[in-house]
Amino acid sequence: MTDAPLIAILDDEPEIRRLLGAALEDAGFRIQAFARATEFEAALRRITPDACLIDLGLPDRDGLALVHRLATESGAAIIIISARAQLQDRVTGLELGADDYITKPFEPAEVVARIRARLRRPAQPQGRAGAAVRFAGWTADFDRYMLTAPDGTETPLSHAEAEVLRMFTDNPRRLITRGQMLETLGGAAGDSFDRAMDVRISRLRTKLGEDPRNPRLIKTIYGAGYIFLAEPG
Repeated sequence: MTDAPLIAILDDEPEIRRLLGAALEDAGFRIQAFARATEFEAALRRITPDACLIDLGLPDRDGLALVHRLATESGAAIIIISARAQLQDRVTGLELGADDYITKPFEPAEVVARIRARLRRPAQPQGRAGAAVRFAGWTADFDRYMLTAPDGTETPLSHAEAEVLRMFTDNPRRLITRGQMLETLGGAAGDSFDRAMDVRISRLRTKLGEDPRNPRLIKTIYGAGYIFLAEPG
């Protein structure tokens, strides 16, 4: 299917590439698999993956640096698949912009389920015409993963940042709890999710020109969650 989502696999282990590739193709996805970061980065000039599965233990590049680059330059969902199972590794990966973190060994069916969970969310915000949402002079284009300031300056959004902002614009002036974020955005409950969410919201505030001591658009309700104070229109 030419319109099926394209999943890029970057792992230097042939058996992992074979295992993931077979599971994803059986699930109806298109795949492109790479053994080295240089091959993957060269391919990004001609392909636009919907999701990327990234191993951190690459022979020619720091996997975390690659995750950070993808998060800042691409709208693809980023899922780390790594043998590094320590909490700090998971936290660091999520802080650098990954949407999810799966440790090896893994069940291919779980990877397929995680990808589907990431890609099933529509680019178009619920109940709104078009994928661009305007609020307080800003425009969030969820098709292009782009945030446009009132003065016309454009700033790219990572996939993770776009998910959070879309959740806020879909639920203006309503308290959104951590539990609701976990249910909507997916992931595993715990310190790593909380830390990653704090980082995503902090980055969104920075891109929105917010004063961290007195934010106008994303209000923290301590012990409860967040409220998005702008009314999209």
